[in-house]
Amino acid sequence: MFYRALYSCLLTLIAPFFLYGLYKKKEGKPAFGSRWKEHFGITPTLPPSETQPLWIHAVSVGEVIAAIPIIRAIKQQAPEQQILVTTTTSTGAEQVNKLGDLVEHRYMPLDFGFSVKGFLKATNPAQMLIMETELWPNTLNTVAKANIPITVMNARLSERSCQRYAKLKSIFHLLSDNLNQVLCQHEDDAERFIRLGMSKGKVHVTGSVKFDIEVNTGIKEKGEELRQQLGSERPIWIAASTHQGEDEQILQAHQKLLKTSPDALLILVPRHPERFKPMAALCQNEGFRVITRTSNMAIQSNTQVYLGDTMGEMLILIQAADICFMGGSLIGNKVGGHNLLEPAALGKPTITGPSYFNFADITKQLLDVNATSVCQNSDELTGQLHELFENPDQIKQQGKSALAVVEQNKGAIANTLTFIL
Repeated sequence: MFYRALYSCLLTLIAPFFLYGLYKKKEGKPAFGSRWKEHFGITPTLPPSETQPLWIHAVSVGEVIAAIPIIRAIKQQAPEQQILVTTTTSTGAEQVNKLGDLVEHRYMPLDFGFSVKGFLKATNPAQMLIMETELWPNTLNTVAKANIPITVMNARLSERSCQRYAKLKSIFHLLSDNLNQVLCQHEDDAERFIRLGMSKGKVHVTGSVKFDIEVNTGIKEKGEELRQQLGSERPIWIAASTHQGEDEQILQAHQKLLKTSPDALLILVPRHPERFKPMAALCQNEGFRVITRTSNMAIQSNTQVYLGDTMGEMLILIQAADICFMGGSLIGNKVGGHNLLEPAALGKPTITGPSYFNFADITKQLLDVNATSVCQNSDELTGQLHELFENPDQIKQQGKSALAVVEQNKGAIANTLTFIL
């Protein structure tokens, strides 16, 4: 009780700054409009339904994308089941809207008891299903007191986070005591939850739903079409989901690669849309011949950088490349990398920087079969790219090995549904 009261006081102080960042206008970011009130529990009621809704919380775009296969599987198994998806961000809401009538969307209330109570009164959910590990003390407490079961799906807990929680076990139990079950991606995630004091009966290993990625033929066809436009014979690599402080290293690596492969093309895809224009300017300032995807200009044989300045097309862009470098991994321990499964599911060899702790298990599986490699800096990145481009058979073999890892780990969605339906 003391810790939660202290937390609520701190949250009251921090909330204005959080909301400022949430509502601040950015290029490519949809506005909240009058729906800002939903963050305070002033939530529109749901359309009439024969079933109480399953409430899935997916904080932003990445979590929504991970939840989509589960949503489709639920609807396939129980077509009449109403599904409510909450997001905190407007970009997450935009992703949910692509599902059309499959789900209802509301914004997640702030972690104040009164906000959550207002939300529950308006929506009356049967269960709360949290994607990954988005845990808020007051929300969990309020939902549990309303006798609504809470499940964490696709849960991850890194060794780093586990060690932090171990120093503050009272804080961890403030969260975990309200959970009915935690469905973990991997055995080591489950072991860490149990090590922190969670009951073994609450913790289950279902696998990562991201392994159940299904790439439809339309995406592959669009990727192949783009490849023809970019140049079917030239060496092409993609730097996906890059962050500030990383792009300069990527461009340095590409500059060096051009000395041995003058026709090489880099597809550069920044993680955040507000960085699209600055990145185009940076490429030009560094002397690269750059074309942006939104310009719809014809790609020339001397184009050196193709900037992916759109949202929701990552798989198409990866399909058009031979090799994928995954961003968020060359800037110390700030981000911890991004998921290598999308390029793996497309049969692409990957390269990551040394900081990939958020996806350590997946990366290890790919390393074990030589489907990915780790570079420490831009010089090593250039060297690994050069070696692969000089050995097309190695590119094919690593791509096959990556795809095999994905295929071997499928089944998480079916496992998850056995616990939530």
